[in-house]
Parts: sequence; C-alpha cells; structure tokens
Amino acid sequence: MATRRHVRQSVISILYAKDIGNIDIDDFKDEILADNKIKNKQYEFANSLLVGIDQNMKDIDDNISKNLSKRSIGDIGLIEKAILRLGTYEILFGGTNKVVVINEAIEIAKELCAPNSPKFLNAVLDKI
Repeated sequence: MATRRHVRQSVISILYAKDIGNIDIDDFKDEILADNKIKNKQYEFANSLLVGIDQNMKDIDDNISKNLSKRSIGDIGLIEKAILRLGTYEILFGGTNKVVVINEAIEIAKELCAPNSPKFLNAVLDKI
C-alpha cells in the first residue's frame, strides 16, 4: 500500500511532466498512479492534490514568487518547483500541518534534488 510520501512523489512527477511540456500527462494520470500502487483513499488524496494545484496554480506561483529572495520562479529547477507547488498548495489550501509539509518536502528533495535544495525549499516553505 502506498504511503502519503509515495503519493506526493507521484504528484511531483506529474507536475514535473507538465512543466517540461507534457500537456497530455493528465490523460495518463490514472495509469501513473496505478503503476505506483496508489489506489482507494490514497488515489483520492493524489487526485485532490492534482486538481487543487491546477485550480490554484496562479495563487500558488504568486505565493512562491513573493517568498523567493534574489530569484524568480523561472530560475528554480523543475523538480524543486514541483515540490514547492505541492507544498504551497498543502499549506495554503490543503489543511495539512505546515511542519508535516516542510518535512515531506525536505525528505523528497533529499532523494530527488541537488544537495542544497532541501535547505532552499525549507526556507521558502517556512515563509509561506
């Protein structure tokens, strides 16, 4: 059974795919989640995150942008941006405890990003 971290990793991969130009990724969302053994309540959680992020993308990106120091959102790596979008959504709209969101973002970044990314993500999400 998939954990919430597995769900978040799958959501990040879908957000990343969209950001690199795979606009049809939503057509394969169910297959991606099924391949990652995300079903039932975890599927509902993943779907709610993806729909919520899509519906609130402008607000999410605006919040990220205003909490970046010396950088623009376009300067952020695509995986880091996907993690920030997910974390920002969960903090602002998802009702998830901020400490949990930041911890998950840091742990996922340790697996997927450059060594300095967890510290950067922590700083930005903490400001949001």
